[in-house]
Amino acid sequence: MVPHLVPRWPVCLFRWRAACTLGACVPQSAWARASRTPGPGSPRGAVGTSPLVRRGGSSSSSRAPEVMLTRERYPVQRLPFSVVSEEDLAAFERITPGRVVTDPEELEASNVDWLRTVRGCSKVLLKPQTTEEVSHILRYCHERNLAVNPQGGNTGMVGGSVPVFDEIILSTALMNQVISFHGVSGILVCQAGCILEELSRYVEERDFIMPLDLGAKGSCHIGGNVATNAGGLRFLRYGSLHGTVLGLEVVLADGTVLNCLTSLRKDNTGYDLKQLFIGSEGTLGVITAVSILCPPKPRAVNVAFLESPFYVLIETSGSRAGHDAEKLSSFLEHVLDFGLVTDGTLATDQRRVKMLWALRERITEALSRDGCVYKYDISLPVERLYDLVSDLRARLGPQAKHVVGYGHLGDGNLHLNVTAEAFSASLLGALEPYVYEWTAGQQGSVSAEHGLGFKKKDVLSYSKPPAALQLMQQLKALLDPKGILNPYKTLPARA
Repeated sequence: MVPHLVPRWPVCLFRWRAACTLGACVPQSAWARASRTPGPGSPRGAVGTSPLVRRGGSSSSSRAPEVMLTRERYPVQRLPFSVVSEEDLAAFERITPGRVVTDPEELEASNVDWLRTVRGCSKVLLKPQTTEEVSHILRYCHERNLAVNPQGGNTGMVGGSVPVFDEIILSTALMNQVISFHGVSGILVCQAGCILEELSRYVEERDFIMPLDLGAKGSCHIGGNVATNAGGLRFLRYGSLHGTVLGLEVVLADGTVLNCLTSLRKDNTGYDLKQLFIGSEGTLGVITAVSILCPPKPRAVNVAFLESPFYVLIETSGSRAGHDAEKLSSFLEHVLDFGLVTDGTLATDQRRVKMLWALRERITEALSRDGCVYKYDISLPVERLYDLVSDLRARLGPQAKHVVGYGHLGDGNLHLNVTAEAFSASLLGALEPYVYEWTAGQQGSVSAEHGLGFKKKDVLSYSKPPAALQLMQQLKALLDPKGILNPYKTLPARA
C-alpha cells in the first residue's frame, strides 16, 4: 500500500532570491536582464521576464541602471591586442554581410552578464551562420591580433561569456540548425547555437530526451553548454558531457577547422581531442557543431518531495509505470518506518512534477530577496556536503543574514549562498579565501558545474596542482599562441 504523504511546503524556500558571484552582489531591487525563457534557476516551462523588468519593486523607468565596467571593478589590465578599425569592420562586413552589429544599444545586452555583475565595452558583435564564416573571422582576427569573445546564450554564472574590455563578440545565435538525428541510436548532430529547450522538444517528439537539463534551457546554447561542461539536473542519471558528447567541430584561433564530428559510440584512435574543448570555456577554440548521444525518453516519471531535517527532491524514471511505482512505494515505506523521512508528497502527472521542480529551481531567484548574495559552486565528498554551511554560520555570526546550502546530493555538488543587507568588504574577506581553503582541505573542487570564467580563474590552484596549471598554460599557448580567444578567462593571469 502506498503511504499517504501530505505536503507541507517549506515557507523558507519562497523567501529568498539570488544574484551575485564572488562578492559582486546585486541588491534586492536589482534589475534582471530579460530572457524570453527562464534563466538559471527559473522554473521549468515558466515564461521569462520581459526586457529589463525590475524584480523586487516597481519603477516608472524602462531601463536598468548601468552595471559597473569590469575593468573598473576588478584589478585587471588590458592585454596589447589591436583595436578594431574601420578597415576591420569592412572586412567583417564582407565575411558576414548584414550581420555586423555596431549599434551601442544593440550591443548593451551582449556586454553584460545575466547576473548584471560584469560588463565589457565591446563595440562589435558578429553573427556568423556557418563554420566557414567563423573560420574566416578567426583567421582575420588572428592575423590582426584582435581579441574575440565567443558567446552563446549568455547564461553563465562566472562572467565567462561577456567581454572584459573591448573584445569582439562572436555570437553563435544564428548557428541554430539541426544537422541530423538518428531515430534508432538517438545520436543528434547540430550547430552550436541551438537552444537547449528547442533541442529537447525536437528529440522528445522522436521519443528521446537530451542528457542535459538546466533551469536556463530556454536561453542557453548547446555549444555553450559543452564549452562550460554544464552539469545540470540529469547529471546523476546520464553523466557529464564528457561522456555523452560523441564529437565536436571546433574552429581554432588561427581559423583552422578541426572536424571531429563523429557519430560513433566507439572510436579509440589516438588522443580524444574533443575532450580538450569540453569545459575549456572558449579559450582553446570555438565550438561550431556538436554530436551528442540522447537517451530514450522514459515511459514513467515519478517525483517525490520528502521532508525531514532536510528537504529532498527525488526524480525517478523508467520504462514501466507499475514497476517504478512499486519500487518507489517500497522505498518510501522503508524510510518512513525507520524515521528517515517524516513527511512528503509524490507526483506522477506533469503538472505536479513541474510544480515540485519549481520549488528547487526557484531557490536561486528567491535568494536575491534577502539582499546581497555571495555565491559559491563547489564539489565536496558527500559525507561532508553540508558541514561547510554549519561551519560558516558559526564563523560569520551576525555578519551574514543567512547561510544557505542546497544542490545535488547524488554528486556532491553544493551551492553555497551567503546573504547580507548590502555588499561588505569585511564579509567578503571572511568568506575568501576561507571557503576555497576549506574546500581544498576536503580534496573538493572550487567549481563543480559553473566553470571558472573571469571570476574564478585565480582560485584554480585550490583544485589543481602546479604541474596541471602549467600543462593547461602550455595547451593554451599551443592552440592559441596569441591568446586572442576569450582572454582574461579560465586560467590565472601569468606574471
